[in-house]
Amino acid sequence: MRDPHDASLLATLRPWWQLLDRRRGRLLAGAGLLLLTVASGIGLLALSGWFITATGLTGLALAAGLSVGLDVYVPGGGIRFFAVTRTVSRYVERLYNHDTVLRQLADLRSRMFGVLAGLDARTLSRRRASEWLDRLTADIDTLDSLYLRLLAPAGIALLAILALAGLLALWLPRAGLAVGLLLGLAWLWLTLGQARRGMAASRRQVDGLEALRGRLLEHLRGLAELEAYGTLAAHRERLATIERRLQADQWRLARVSALGSALAGLAVGATWLAVLVLGALAWEAGTLSGPVMVLMPLAVMALNEALAALPMAFTRLGATRAAAERLNALEAGRRPAAGKGSEEESEGAGEVISEEGPRGPLSVALTDVDLHYPGALQPALSSLCLSLPAGQRMALCGASGAGKSSVAQLLTRQLLASAGQVRLGGVPVASLDEAALRRRVACLTQQVELFDDSLAANLRLGDPEASEARLWRVLSMVALADWADALPEGLDTRVGEGGRRVSGGQARRLGLARLLLREPDLVILDEPFAGLDAATAARLSTRLDAWLAGRTVLYLVHQLGEAVDPPAIDRCLTLRDGRLCTDGQDVSG
Repeated sequence: MRDPHDASLLATLRPWWQLLDRRRGRLLAGAGLLLLTVASGIGLLALSGWFITATGLTGLALAAGLSVGLDVYVPGGGIRFFAVTRTVSRYVERLYNHDTVLRQLADLRSRMFGVLAGLDARTLSRRRASEWLDRLTADIDTLDSLYLRLLAPAGIALLAILALAGLLALWLPRAGLAVGLLLGLAWLWLTLGQARRGMAASRRQVDGLEALRGRLLEHLRGLAELEAYGTLAAHRERLATIERRLQADQWRLARVSALGSALAGLAVGATWLAVLVLGALAWEAGTLSGPVMVLMPLAVMALNEALAALPMAFTRLGATRAAAERLNALEAGRRPAAGKGSEEESEGAGEVISEEGPRGPLSVALTDVDLHYPGALQPALSSLCLSLPAGQRMALCGASGAGKSSVAQLLTRQLLASAGQVRLGGVPVASLDEAALRRRVACLTQQVELFDDSLAANLRLGDPEASEARLWRVLSMVALADWADALPEGLDTRVGEGGRRVSGGQARRLGLARLLLREPDLVILDEPFAGLDAATAARLSTRLDAWLAGRTVLYLVHQLGEAVDPPAIDRCLTLRDGRLCTDGQDVSG
């Protein structure tokens, strides 16, 4: 596989430029405000120099007894105009461009959240949760510099250099040529040169910061264990090593940035000195007036503001590139769209199930299914064959790690089989319409996700259109109605981040209530009553039995009897190390 670092800078950033292009109007308006600010600064300094010089020369002429005049109102009004325009445009530009960047960040995060949601479990298992969070936060934040600190300032600076060179060439072509040549070369160094010198260190910094965050979280969470096993000092030393590498890269970037800032000041200084000398020679030759001679170098000095922001931004271009590479890799790792699964599953796909298709219990069939996680020593599932007729109930038993949850992930398309066929209703699961799959297949997983919102909002994840009466009905079915009714805010009570305000058993039942709001045709229950006392589990099992009537049901349990009575199921299979160790006895009656 090709290393993502081998991709060119333009190829790496192209997807993000295309995303920026969606707000082209706002970006152009923001660039226009930035250009107006720079132009006002040049006009203010240049016109002030011209006015002061013209006033001084007029005063000297009057003192010498000459009859001269000077209109002070027009240049005075121009100076006030440029001063006010520069102040207002700078304020509006900062406000407008930062608002645009915040909108862009919202677009980026929405896009990347969709990408993360589209990754299969096999891909998600390769990294820690902190690393995925880093992609969604730190990497996206790094990309905000693409427009505000890279594209817009560099483009405006180049445009200002060319415009000023052209303007000065109207009075003195040699001065215009000097400005275009000297500041053009400076612009190239402050962009391409600075980027090249800081590329490696700034790219390493992105990876180093991610490693530091991950290690630090591990350190804090496992502090007691590290202390108990006597490895705390070694873990601290690893943190210190990462910090030393980051400090070395930070110091290098600071030096490169300082060099760029010094060169920017030197380039502007050398250019205005060259323009001043050329102007003085032209004035001495009588081809240029004194006020215009002063105006030209002062106009060049005003360009320092346009160039000053470039060294720091382009020195850290590598960080933007690294963030884009990592996010591009996420895009490339998205699950294939419906109908683009493995070759074995695509053969004989038949008609795709859609939202408009006929509803009813779904049959389940796994044929010679293999599943292998990257880096695992042995497959999670091997040559697995099982079938569950529509409308029947099956218990799939097995110890932890036997492969039960992997079966659930295959049926919900969180994973695609390494080999073999997985079919629902006779259709390969890889070819099912995404909306139909999520509507017709519901799974209660071992980990119930609750968000820092109200009870009602968490329940309505199962059905956004559910009425309040229906919410109370499903809470009653899971024996939580009395508890919720006793809460001061009822259904408006917030459950806290990750559901920390409710117990584990209550969170489990809220997840079950959320599933009851759906009307699925296949129900997968992974340890549905884990963490509940026997009496509560028996009561919920009885209530759930009536709701499950007419649906295909797959129980994932450690052993038969802990989640459902044997008479309530039609078949029982046992998994061991990813293989069936029973043929599936008929346990009905």
